Amino acid sequence: MPHIPQHAAELRVAAQHLGRRRFLTVTGAAAALAFATNLPTAGTAAAAELDARKIKSDPFTLGIASGDPLPDSVLLWTRLAPSPYETGSGLPAARVDVAWELALDERFRRVIRRGTATAHPEYNHTVHVEVDKLAAGRVYYYRFRVGSWVSTTGRTRTAPAIGAKTSALTLAAVSCQAYHDGYYTAYKHLAEDDVDVVLHLGDYLYEYAVTSAGGARNYTDRVLPDVFNRETTTLEDYRLRYALYKSDENLRAAHAAHPFVVTWDDHETENNYAGDTDENGNPPEEFLLRRASAYRAYWENQPLRRPQTPSGPDMRLYRRLHWGRLAQFDILDTRQYRTDQANGDGWKTPTPESEAASQTLPGFTQERWLTDGWRDSRALWNVVPQQVTFSRRNNAVEGNTTLSMDSWDGYPASRERILKGAEAARVENLMVLTGDVHVSYAMDIKRDADDQGSRTVGTEIVTTSITSGKDGSAKPSNWAGYLARNPHMKHYNGQRGYATVELGQEAARTDFKTVSAVTTPGAALTTAASFVTAVGEPGLKPA
Repeated sequence: MPHIPQHAAELRVAAQHLGRRRFLTVTGAAAALAFATNLPTAGTAAAAELDARKIKSDPFTLGIASGDPLPDSVLLWTRLAPSPYETGSGLPAARVDVAWELALDERFRRVIRRGTATAHPEYNHTVHVEVDKLAAGRVYYYRFRVGSWVSTTGRTRTAPAIGAKTSALTLAAVSCQAYHDGYYTAYKHLAEDDVDVVLHLGDYLYEYAVTSAGGARNYTDRVLPDVFNRETTTLEDYRLRYALYKSDENLRAAHAAHPFVVTWDDHETENNYAGDTDENGNPPEEFLLRRASAYRAYWENQPLRRPQTPSGPDMRLYRRLHWGRLAQFDILDTRQYRTDQANGDGWKTPTPESEAASQTLPGFTQERWLTDGWRDSRALWNVVPQQVTFSRRNNAVEGNTTLSMDSWDGYPASRERILKGAEAARVENLMVLTGDVHVSYAMDIKRDADDQGSRTVGTEIVTTSITSGKDGSAKPSNWAGYLARNPHMKHYNGQRGYATVELGQEAARTDFKTVSAVTTPGAALTTAASFVTAVGEPGLKPA
């Protein structure tokens, strides 16, 4: 589907007042660039070309990545940043030619494709290379070269052919990686894990300030620049914050080891925003400028394809991928199109406002896109990677009902439309993958959230955070009460880590993998719990 800009009029109004916006006083020009996203056209002035031989230090400090595997294509990414913590990343405003290679072996003795891409200063010297006409269902190795500098080697893969009867797929689900809350130890283990693809479910970035000691990392061997010790609001802020996050060696290792499929939640822009409504009630046209900056920086720093290129504050991130006939992945965006949270957000008792049919979490267009896709699906497993908890979570004392207005519980009419769509499409093996909440859950999806005796129609796997929430604990203070009030919740753990899911022809196995601490590096990886869901029999059973 073509991307249609939604907020051009608001941005034109905002552009007339850039100088007066309080958050644009330093980098108004960069913010303006955030919604003037097109590169120079033929016949217009373009950035000069930089002689790559003049780059005197490693430009690949932020690593490499691949993403969104298709049966005949891979997407390769890198960003040139000899000085990643500086505005401009240590490069002049000039375009740079970047060579790339794709091989069948990691020593590049059998190179099958090579080419050159341009890193434009308008996109902060990022490179997105779509390599097509490849064989389906196989592993490839890739690397980049600029002047005398060669990147590390990455490993990626194509998806199986459409219609192929694939026996198995192992995915990892990750989310919520606040740099200031701890070390990316989980990513170190994930880089060594045997998975086919990583699904990042949001909060790749946090807008919050990071101190010179790296927050809870409590560095003693380095001092981070003051530029990070403020909330991100401008394009340059977001670009620099991605540089900080991607400078972490464990995150870089995970990206190099596996292709990622990414979607965002709120913190890539601002906490708990809803559509064009921010957390603090600022005018929509003001927030949309910030959103344009955040979305542009997100696209620049993620392995995403051309259809996801933003247009101002709008970006078509929801999309569909296939893994042969084994799985269909419907990747959702539950932030950009949602109506504002009811009842003032937070944990509240449901009201007519929250239960109104007009409330939608993914937006009505995306709701229809999802349910229409299920009608056409021929996959054994229909998997929905998305952000906020889908199943009911009653977090009040016994006898009361208190639900999160930011999750699907705050949009029950929207959830009901989705479940009716799954029912109409006769989806038998529905799996929802979720992040956001900094704990892990395994939940049976009930047809009626108010009736525990209603049919189980799917499985929800909620992965914990990589770091957000700091160390956590295996049994948070509300552990026993939470499980008692939510019988469909089969697992609850508050430590950091990630989840792996092996989808097979007969069953799906989920392993919740945790580390004991993230405020100190080097913790070992353990499996906190494992569950199996049989094909045609929705519901979780201990493995």
